[in-house]
Amino acid sequence: MWAWAKVLGGVGILAVLLWRLGTGAFLDGLRVINSGTLLAACGIGLLTTVLSAWRWCLVARGLGIRLPLQSAVADYYRALFLNAALPGGVLGDVHRAVRHGHDVGDVGRGVRAVVLERSAGTVVFVTVGTAALLALPSPVLSQVHLVTNGRAVAVAAACGALALGLLAWVRLRRPDSRLRRVWRTTLSDVRRGLLARTNWPGILISSAVVLAGHLATFLVAARAAGSSASIARLAPLMLLALLAMLLPLNVGGWGPREGILAWAFGAAGMSAALGLTIAVVYGVLAFAASLPGAGVLVARWIMRLRAGRPRVDPEQEPAWG
Repeated sequence: MWAWAKVLGGVGILAVLLWRLGTGAFLDGLRVINSGTLLAACGIGLLTTVLSAWRWCLVARGLGIRLPLQSAVADYYRALFLNAALPGGVLGDVHRAVRHGHDVGDVGRGVRAVVLERSAGTVVFVTVGTAALLALPSPVLSQVHLVTNGRAVAVAAACGALALGLLAWVRLRRPDSRLRRVWRTTLSDVRRGLLARTNWPGILISSAVVLAGHLATFLVAARAAGSSASIARLAPLMLLALLAMLLPLNVGGWGPREGILAWAFGAAGMSAALGLTIAVVYGVLAFAASLPGAGVLVARWIMRLRAGRPRVDPEQEPAWG
C-alpha cells in the first residue's frame, strides 16, 4: 500500500500541475533541450557519479568489504538508471545493495554499506542545503513566513524528537530487544564506515561536490529554458527543489520537484510555468545522464548469457556430409 501511495502521490502532483498550468510547460521543457545541453548534463553526471561511487567505496572499505572503484562506478550508474526508470526512485539502490552483498558473500553488510553511503550523502545534502537556503536572501522565505512560524516549528520538532527518544529509550532498556541489537550494529557501522579518520573527509568532500553538481545541472536547465535570472536569485529556488526530491512521493523522481519549483518561481515573482519547464528540463537531463547505466545493464546481461552457455567440444560435434 505504501508503494502505491508513493506512486499515486507523484502522479497526483503532476496531474494538478497539468490542470493548473497546462501541457505547454511540459512540452517546452522537451523543445529547448539540445545536444550541448545534453553533453553538459552528461559531463556533470559523470563527475557526480564517480564521486558518489568513491564515497560508496570508502564506506564499504570501512565495513571490511572490498569494492574496486571501477565496479562501483558501473554499479552506481546502473542504480541511477533504475532509480530514474522505475517508480519509487530507490529500486536501483536496493538492487545495488543486494547484488553487492551477494558478490561479497554477506548480503547484510552489503545492504548496510549502501544504506550508510546514501544516508551520509543525504545528511550532508540536507545540512548544507538548509544552511544555504536560510543564509541566502529569497522572497520564498518571506512567502512561507519562516521567521514568524519558526518558534512553532521548533516546538513541534522538539516534541516529536522527545517522543521518539522516549520510545527508543524504553525499547533499548530491554536486554533482548531487537532494536537494541540493531542500535549497537548501527553505531559500530557508523564509527567504522563514516567517522573513521581516513573516511569522513572524503565522504564530506564528495557529498558537497555532488550537491554542487546537482545545482550546476539545475543551472544548465534554467539557462536552456530561457531564464536569465542571476545565480544568487536562482540558487534558493533550486535548493528547495533539490530538498523536495527527497520526498518519497514521486514517479521515478518526478512529482515534488516539479510542484515545488513551479510554486517557488511563482512566489519569487517569476512565472510558475517557467519553473515547471526548468524542472522538466532537469528531469530529462538527469535521465540522460543516467543512460550509461542502461549500457551497464545490457553488458552485464550479455556476459551472464555467455557465461551460462554450454561449451561444445568440436570433436563431439556431428559430421554432416
